[in-house]
Amino acid sequence: MGQGTRVWTTETVQSTQRFDYWVGAICECFLEMEADSGVRKEFSARLESTEMAGLHLNRVTGSAQDVYRTRAAISRSNGNYYYLLCKEATPCNIVQHDRNEARLLPGDLVLIDSRQRYSLHFPGRVDTLSIQLPIGWLDAWLPNAQQMLGRRVDGNSGWGAVLAAYLRQAASAASALPAAQHREHLGGLIAAAFVTTAGESAVAEDVHLSERIEAAVGARFAEPGLSAAEVADSLGISVRTLYRALAHSKQSFAALLNRHRLAAARRMLGAPACRHLTIAEIGRRAGWLDASHFTRTWLAHTGQRPSQSRREPASNMSRAD
Repeated sequence: MGQGTRVWTTETVQSTQRFDYWVGAICECFLEMEADSGVRKEFSARLESTEMAGLHLNRVTGSAQDVYRTRAAISRSNGNYYYLLCKEATPCNIVQHDRNEARLLPGDLVLIDSRQRYSLHFPGRVDTLSIQLPIGWLDAWLPNAQQMLGRRVDGNSGWGAVLAAYLRQAASAASALPAAQHREHLGGLIAAAFVTTAGESAVAEDVHLSERIEAAVGARFAEPGLSAAEVADSLGISVRTLYRALAHSKQSFAALLNRHRLAAARRMLGAPACRHLTIAEIGRRAGWLDASHFTRTWLAHTGQRPSQSRREPASNMSRAD
């Protein structure tokens, strides 16, 4: 236990008063909050808080409980902070402002903001490290902090693992480094872990979105004049977002649309059931506005006119896929 460490423990309180004592302890150490527990009769918990040059490192252990930061509690608070939480041994669920929910596994981290509602659900037991971060200080290290709220950071790989290990080491030997050095190390590690996570989240979001765009174009390619704006509108996104997602998958909207139309034309040109269709009709059914546009596009991609491809075996038309 480092210098400047305060301790709250239910061991010093009668069992009938332990939970009420605990609610007072977390409000005194952190901020105004509400709590509940399904094991009040057997409740026990311990909180250690160590000050490090304006930052407070806290370790909480104890019985299962739920903790809430409500609008009423926010209105009663004189100050606010960010809190970086690291789960040590058992899973828990964190919800920030009723919209961002993270399930933390052992080692994982999450950032929450006391200016917004949050709830912390510890169904098994509490075994959590947290560090109280001044808002201005963190915003200087992590300018997009609001976008990171409630997002799980994997504490078992990459910079997340380094940050989680640093918090555990700081909690066990807080006085090993001057407090100012702790602030510098911690700020750099938070920036590295959360910026990396934000990048990975953006990539995953773009991959998922490009799949949705692909499916939407696959369903509507036969509509003459289909535009990127129409597809974006059907997906509830902006055209800019659509283009960004497609750029991540290294393709353009025009190329994607042409690929689906060419594949449909290839199937019809090679299908015995479509032998009665004219070249112009095949182009129209595949989504081209006129036969000449279809012919030019097909020639550019296959080196043949559609009528020539129709006479070729299906295997020779694979360049149009």
